[in-house]
Amino acid sequence: MSDTILVLLMASGGLAIAVQPSINARLAEKVGSYESSLISFAVGAVALLVMVMIAGRGSLRNVVDASWWELTGGLLGAYFVTMTIIAVPRLGTLAVMAIIIAGQLTTAAMLDQYGAFGLRQIPLTPVRGIGILLLCIGAGLVIRK
Repeated sequence: MSDTILVLLMASGGLAIAVQPSINARLAEKVGSYESSLISFAVGAVALLVMVMIAGRGSLRNVVDASWWELTGGLLGAYFVTMTIIAVPRLGTLAVMAIIIAGQLTTAAMLDQYGAFGLRQIPLTPVRGIGILLLCIGAGLVIRK
């Protein structure tokens, strides 16, 4: 897969992340916040099961070799989805996304800086730091009413 296609796919992922909380919040009006989160994950699990059956190249059997912390991604995802379902109706989609992006960038900078989880270490340069600071300032401006 080329880098260009990967960038386009990630951009469409950003679109999906921006739309998902609003869709889930509307569903929550009908079924409840936690129930909406459960339904979201159930639908996603079915979609992923189909994808694994069609295009999967790994082995689910190897999950027994995973460390406990490598299995926490689903918990983090459930927390994220549930919090957005609760926050979007109160704060609005734009404010929630701005807060999320600021938190993601700040955390990502630290993860890269220290090469967390055994990934490649990418130093936090002054230029990157200024970029994160500007994005956080922008998020602060967005959430102001």
